[in-house]
Amino acid sequence: MNSREKIQAVIDEMGKVVIGQERLINRLLVGLFTGGHVLLEGVPGLAKTLTINTLAKILDLHFHRIQFTPDLLPADLVGTMIYNPKKSEFEVKKGPIFAQIILADEINRAPAKVQSALLEAMAEKQVTIGDTTYPLDKPFLVLATQNPVEQEGTFPLPEAQVDRFMLKVFLNYLDKDQELAVMRQKSNMDFNYEPKTVLNAEDIAKIRKEINEITISETLEKYIIELVFATRNPAEYGLTQEAGYIQFGASPRASIQLNLAAKVMAYLEGRDYVLPEDIKEMAPDILNHRIILNYVAEADNITTLQIIQSILSSVAINR
Repeated sequence: MNSREKIQAVIDEMGKVVIGQERLINRLLVGLFTGGHVLLEGVPGLAKTLTINTLAKILDLHFHRIQFTPDLLPADLVGTMIYNPKKSEFEVKKGPIFAQIILADEINRAPAKVQSALLEAMAEKQVTIGDTTYPLDKPFLVLATQNPVEQEGTFPLPEAQVDRFMLKVFLNYLDKDQELAVMRQKSNMDFNYEPKTVLNAEDIAKIRKEINEITISETLEKYIIELVFATRNPAEYGLTQEAGYIQFGASPRASIQLNLAAKVMAYLEGRDYVLPEDIKEMAPDILNHRIILNYVAEADNITTLQIIQSILSSVAINR
């Protein structure tokens, strides 16, 4: 099979276990093929953990699931030095962060020092234990989940730290037909499908090289820059009402990662060039956690996604 056939095989295998989450699967593939970390947010029961677990089985990669809890310590995540009485010396005991795919389940349940340890590993692709720095395996991908309910006893991720995630994906309820299919599948106690392994690290590296060759015109490169600058200076783009709601606009990471994500979208669609639709498709997931709204927006029940849609409607592509 060529690369695109293998990707389709991944999607097919995912679909045998996970129903009605095509957009989520697409966004996980975007993160996988760009090396960008993904934060998933949605109410319980939307198959966030199931989807990531299934993807991990399809990929021939080392996988660890870490359940974040209030009593978790940074050493529980990255590892520590332990004393070996037989050798009379300290030895390194590596933590679960040493894997290629990490499921950080309910990341907002852990205190800030644990979140910082994870986010540092995400940014630096390495971990320091004692006096020694250990590189993390490639590819290294963190897929984190959090749910917006039960905020008591949680530790919200700081806005500046959330910026380290390439995508923040909001999940909604399934429609009636999809939920009916899920109910039928999960109510069958004999259902126990084990997805087949399809992709390995070499395949992913090859796909990344092919994505890197996707072309994007200078016009669309400038369009990405205009979209990001519109989040910082909305009034200059005729968005006077939105200007009263935005406290901080998107960081330069948004420009880089929107470019990368658009290339993956083009690749998944079988094209070797980026279209404006690719950029518009990925913009909400790239920008929604990078635009910080003020208290006025909160008082008026204005969401970040509404702001992004206004920007996409107002910013023109200058040819």
